[in-house]
Amino acid sequence: MIVHIVMFKFKEEGKADNIVKTERMLNDLVNHIDGLLSMEVGIDFNGSERAMDLVLTSTFETVEDLKVYATHPAHLEVVKFIREVTLESKVVDYVRK
Repeated sequence: MIVHIVMFKFKEEGKADNIVKTERMLNDLVNHIDGLLSMEVGIDFNGSERAMDLVLTSTFETVEDLKVYATHPAHLEVVKFIREVTLESKVVDYVRK
């Protein structure tokens, strides 16, 4: 199983609304992309200096499924919005053993 984790730091302008919209958009991807087994989105409540604002954890059966997800038009639409409203992101992809 492939696990794909991405964390985002959002711009301050419209932050709360943009986080909620991003959460909704990401969760909807499960309905549109074959091979995307699960999507979990978490919103930070800590607020510490080190904290990111939102994290997504998604799972795929194969690396090929992750590649399909990465280039799928529905995903690219979400990516476009996220790039407009975030300052930075971090990613980790790994094989769950």
